[in-house]
Amino acid sequence: MDTNRETEVNNLLKGYNMMLYFAGSMIMYEPTEECITDFWSKGILRNLPVESRNPRFMEAASQLRGSCLDKATCRLLLMEDYSRLFTRPGYAVAVPLKSLWAPEDPEGDARDYDPGSFYESYGWKPKLRNRLPDDHLGTEILFLTLLTDKLASFDDEACRREMKKEIRKFIKDHIFSWVPQWNNMVQESAGSMCYKGISTLILACAEDIYALLDSDNDLYFSLNNLKN
Repeated sequence: MDTNRETEVNNLLKGYNMMLYFAGSMIMYEPTEECITDFWSKGILRNLPVESRNPRFMEAASQLRGSCLDKATCRLLLMEDYSRLFTRPGYAVAVPLKSLWAPEDPEGDARDYDPGSFYESYGWKPKLRNRLPDDHLGTEILFLTLLTDKLASFDDEACRREMKKEIRKFIKDHIFSWVPQWNNMVQESAGSMCYKGISTLILACAEDIYALLDSDNDLYFSLNNLKN
């Protein structure tokens, strides 16, 4: 095992997890004044913890840098977008549920369609299961971060190799199968650059993690002032 490469992979995954925690929370919860202060006012979103040559990642970084320029109206815009896109009863246009964007194939393998089966195979029960379905994007993102954290805890080469396959399979079956279509709708319907950037960032992070865990893929990522 190339110890230096695996250490770099672990560090990069830490950076991607930081971004996914942010993006997932913005999908699961109504924006608060604290999130404006923590993520925008402090400049965190102007200096993302990872640099990537993935064009979609660069687009996300540009969108986020151009978002929330007027702090006085930022939360109002975020709340309006959150409702319009995700929660407004009967009118939300980009509800982040896999089942709405990728209907189940009656001839397909149900285990590959239902993310809950993946959760159960790891003994994981989402704490918000009583409020959010298993196929909610925020729940899927949280599970993805748990898988990458688990990968970072392994030293054994065989265990790392199998976990990388599991993570890539989860991304392929439960992110790539519907998030691109969902992201397109957010880009078309969001009233501000904030949620456009968040949506693009989610897909870009998934693409980068998928590529990063391919042993035949050359690294095109680097850390950017990642803080422990």
